[in-house]
Amino acid sequence: MPLSSLLYMTPGRWVHLAARYGRSWWRMLHLGAVALVMALSSSTWNRANRLATSRHIHASTWQVLPWFTLLTALVSLVIIRIVLVTAQSYGLSRFALEMVVRVLVLELIPLSAALFAALRAGMAFDASAMGLARSGVPADLATGETLLRLRRDLVPQVLANAFSVLSLAMASSVVVLLLAYVNVYGLSPWGLGDYTRTVGRVFDPAVTVGFVFKTVLFGLAVAVIPSAAMLEMLRHGRRQRSNVQPGALRLLFVLLLIEASSLAVKYI
Repeated sequence: MPLSSLLYMTPGRWVHLAARYGRSWWRMLHLGAVALVMALSSSTWNRANRLATSRHIHASTWQVLPWFTLLTALVSLVIIRIVLVTAQSYGLSRFALEMVVRVLVLELIPLSAALFAALRAGMAFDASAMGLARSGVPADLATGETLLRLRRDLVPQVLANAFSVLSLAMASSVVVLLLAYVNVYGLSPWGLGDYTRTVGRVFDPAVTVGFVFKTVLFGLAVAVIPSAAMLEMLRHGRRQRSNVQPGALRLLFVLLLIEASSLAVKYI
């Protein structure tokens, strides 16, 4: 809806719009809760669902992991060199490694992995949406037939997308930590003690738990929000009015909210 039209809406229209957005967010949370419960249920993991999940994980993670890691390594290498040269010019070389770890590993890499996985998840779900559209998307998720279809079609994709964010973030973080050591200390093993102390000082228990928890939240957001937005559009028969992927703005808002909350907890 254009922003200019919001200025001329009546109070009743405002209430209706707020209620519609509230229902939309509730359906998204409901779908995520249903998918999570199904994922933890032993009845979900029959042979067909295990094979479907493995295929989705292979497509969303294994096929893109080398290219994403290589691209992340190249970009991170440039950022590491900029940080090191800048720190040396101001006489702050001893803080350069800690800055690289905090900025790249803790903040930028998980967010980049989430955005990359979200792009692939949206396109993959959009490509398979025609099958859901032909079979129909009921509004009630409590019926047996709907639960069976969600267990068969949706849960494997949700798990694969969440696993993709975790895998891309963790693998890229390890590579960036290795690049940071090589750039600071070279190939000499004598800097290992100082390096481990610096990295260990950054990754204290509270920060490590927060890092893992934030990455898990990123994975859940990427797994649920695009799928929920696409299912809502198909269920209500709405046509996409723009080229923006359904749920893209909502997903971006949630990712930024998680990142801002993480920064506030750590540094405020």
